Amino acid sequence: MPIDDDDQNPRPRSSAPPVTGIPQRRAPGQSSNGFGRVPSGSSPPAQAQPPRQPGMGARPPVAGARSNPQGKAAKFFPPQPRSLSETGLSNSMAEELLLKALFFAGELRGSELSQKIKLPQLIIDEIIENLRKQKYVDLKGGGGMGVGKSGMIFTLTTYATDLIRQILDRNRYNGPAPVRMEDWMEAVNVQTVRGMRINRAKMESRFGDLVVKDYIFDGLGPALNSGKAVFFYGPPGNGKTALCQSLVQCYDGDIYVPHALLVDDFIIRVYDPTLHKPLPEDPDAPAHDARWVRVKRPLVVVGGELTLETLDLIYSPDVKYYEAPFQLKATNGMLLIDDFGRQKVSPKDLLNRWIVPLESEVDYLTMHTGKKLQVPFNVFVAFSTNLDPGDLVDDAFLRRVRYKLAVQPPDEAQFQAIWEAVCKKRNVEYDESAITWLIAAHYKPTNRPFAACQPRDLLDQVIDIAHYRGETPALTGDLLDAAVNNYFVRFDKPKR
Repeated sequence: MPIDDDDQNPRPRSSAPPVTGIPQRRAPGQSSNGFGRVPSGSSPPAQAQPPRQPGMGARPPVAGARSNPQGKAAKFFPPQPRSLSETGLSNSMAEELLLKALFFAGELRGSELSQKIKLPQLIIDEIIENLRKQKYVDLKGGGGMGVGKSGMIFTLTTYATDLIRQILDRNRYNGPAPVRMEDWMEAVNVQTVRGMRINRAKMESRFGDLVVKDYIFDGLGPALNSGKAVFFYGPPGNGKTALCQSLVQCYDGDIYVPHALLVDDFIIRVYDPTLHKPLPEDPDAPAHDARWVRVKRPLVVVGGELTLETLDLIYSPDVKYYEAPFQLKATNGMLLIDDFGRQKVSPKDLLNRWIVPLESEVDYLTMHTGKKLQVPFNVFVAFSTNLDPGDLVDDAFLRRVRYKLAVQPPDEAQFQAIWEAVCKKRNVEYDESAITWLIAAHYKPTNRPFAACQPRDLLDQVIDIAHYRGETPALTGDLLDAAVNNYFVRFDKPKR
C-alpha cells in the first residue's frame, strides 16, 4: 500500500485492486464519469467538470460515442482522460507502469514517459510527484528541453530496488497503460460489424480491379449485412482469399483498438502492428485517449499454422502477461480461416471450438489461473477451403454458418477480363489476340481448367523472363510459351 509522505522506509504496495469477476457494461443511458465507474478508493467529484477549452478534446455528451452531423449511427470515440480516475486505473497500477518504464530505460524525460505509457502529461506529472514523495524517483536533470516536468529527466532511486523486484515478479509488461475490460466491451458494441447496410453498388466500388461474377455479389452481400459467417469452397487459385481482402473494405468507418486490456490484475496485449493498420491523426479532431489506436477494420488471416492453443489466451510465464488470440485481435473486423482442413488440428475439433461463438456471439477464454473469461465475439468469420466440404463439415456446423458460396473457376470471357485487369495493373499492354492464342495453344488441347490466379502468375513470369533477356515485357508468343513451360509442371510419381 502507498506510504505516508514522511515515511523514511518505503514499503511495497499491492498492484491493482482485486476484481471479483468480469465487470459488466453499463446499461444504455446509465451515467458515467468518463468511462465506467470511479476506481475503488476514489471519490467522484462533487460537481460536474467545467467545459473544456477548444482543442483540448471536449468530452462528447455520451461516453464512448460521438454524434454524426449526417445522421449516421453514433461512432465510438475515447476522449482524452483529464484525471487518473477517468482512466479507470488505480494509483498503484499507474505508478508501477511508470516505474517499469524507468527501470527498462534507465532514465526518461517526462514527455517520454507520457509517450511510453500513453497517458496525458498532466497525469504523468501527478504520478511522478507521488513517486518522488515516496523517494522512488528522483530528478536527474532538465536537459534544456520542454517546460515543467515534461522536459526533466527522471531516474529510479535505490529505494525502488526491492519494489521493482516485486513488481517484475508480478509481470514484466512494459508499454502503454491498459484499458479496462468493460470499456473495451462498450467500444466493441458501438463499433460492431452487425447490422450494417451494404448493397451491390457499394461492393462494386470496394472490390477495385477484381473481376467478380454476379452470383458472387449476390451471395456475399447478404452475408456481409448479417455480420455472421460465410463458408467459401471451390478449386484452389480462384480468388477466395482475394475476395475476403475486399470484403473487409465494405464495412464503413475506422475503429479504435486498445493497446492492452486489464482483467483483474493481468494484462492482455491486443494491438498488433502487423495486423492493425494505424491511421494518421486528424489535426482538427479533439484529443483522444492515446491508450487506443485508430485503425482500419482488421483482416486477420490464419492458415495451416492455426491450432486450438492459438485460439485461447497465450500466457508467457517469463513476462507474466497475455497475448490476445487471433479472433480477439480481429474484433470489429474480419477473420479468415484459410486453407480450412489443412491445419494440424482435426477439422472436427476446430469446428467444435467455433460452434458456441458462432451461435451465441460470445467467446470463452481461459486464463492460466483456470478462470474463464467471457468476451464478445463480434467478428465476421470466413472459412475457406479447396477440399471437399463433405469430408470436413457436419450438419451442426452448416446450420451455424448460414451462408455458403462455391467459388467457381472463371469461364473464357472472365479469364480474358482478368488478363486485361492484371496487364493494366502491371503496366503491360494488353493484347486480346495473344490471350486467345494462349487459350487455343495451351488450354483447349489438354482441357486445362482456367484459374483466376493464372493470369497474374503467368504475367509475372513473362515480366521476369523479359527482364532477364533484356526485353520489354509484352504478350508475345515466345514469352508466353516460356512462362507456360515454367508454370505448368507435373511431377508424376515413378511407377513401382
